[in-house]
Amino acid sequence: MTDWVDAMPGTISDGPLDVHYARWDGVDRPFTLVATTTPGSPGEGEVLVRIDLATVCGSDLHTVNGKRPSPVPVLLGHEQVGTVLAVGPGSPSCVDGTPVVPGLRVVWSVTASCGTCPRCLRGHPQKCRELRKYGHEPLDERAPLTGGFATHCVLLPGTAIVAVPDELPDAVAAPASCATATVAAVIAAAGPLEGREVLVTGAGMLGLTAVAMAALGGARVTAVDPSPARRVCAGQFGAARVLDVNEPPGPADIALELSGRTDAVRTCLSALDVGGTAVLAGSVSPADAVPIDPEWLVRGLRTVTGVHNYRPVDLHSAVAFLAARHGAHPFADLVEGAHSLKDLGAAVRAAQGADAPRQAVLPRLG
Repeated sequence: MTDWVDAMPGTISDGPLDVHYARWDGVDRPFTLVATTTPGSPGEGEVLVRIDLATVCGSDLHTVNGKRPSPVPVLLGHEQVGTVLAVGPGSPSCVDGTPVVPGLRVVWSVTASCGTCPRCLRGHPQKCRELRKYGHEPLDERAPLTGGFATHCVLLPGTAIVAVPDELPDAVAAPASCATATVAAVIAAAGPLEGREVLVTGAGMLGLTAVAMAALGGARVTAVDPSPARRVCAGQFGAARVLDVNEPPGPADIALELSGRTDAVRTCLSALDVGGTAVLAGSVSPADAVPIDPEWLVRGLRTVTGVHNYRPVDLHSAVAFLAARHGAHPFADLVEGAHSLKDLGAAVRAAQGADAPRQAVLPRLG
């Protein structure tokens, strides 16, 4: 058996395909590399993808550190880029209508939605009543390929798929499936940016992407982060001002919270000017509550909203943004490492203290 997938892009055998995945068995337990087979022919509406590169997301770290509830065992990973090997009956297509065919390089949404429940029909497919979520599903050994830390993934019906341009490097494209698309949703929720004072708290992968998107939209961006290295990076991504967490940011028309820290939420809310909008997206694990004075909210015409997951259009916007801007900002420098599946534990440990927001996982065995 080879380190990489035997099938070349656009080809696949009719018989079972040898695959591997890294099973997580709980906090303080090592990852286990599992070898199995999967049918070479996907089912109705499914797509079989070879994973070319995955990245370790902050949500993966929350899970392995016990800060985020998760089923056990589970196949983690939800930021990845891959190549279509086979397509099941039903002619699935990309968000923009591009046919999904063998050989197509793609990213896909973190969620799969039914499309028919009340939430889907109201325009919230990312909160579908029948939601399936890659990297978060209880492991079913009969159909285990539901996460990014594997050689392959089986995309379910209702998954948003976006084609990736050839010129976009794997390490830049993979985070689109979570970080970049989430920020695209945050920017959409924030409203018009031209001429606005925008505050971004947190200069990790999401925060730096938000800085670049907001600056591109014509905003004057202030970025706040405790790390001197990340503050420097925020300047490289377009921040007009970079501040430590103890420095007052001044009034903001739009405040984007992407760190998940309680003190950062407070900073965003306290900085919000009259008529301003705060978009909270970093608070995805339990933390202390933050009080809001309803009189302050009402008299100040302020809006506070949350973003979690994202819509198919946001994934499409994320890839388009990266394709247009990855040369203008050092997105490739945000991903370090080249860890194999066998060394996934090392990738997770490296991600805990690295200056780079992401560690790369290559689906090879050696």
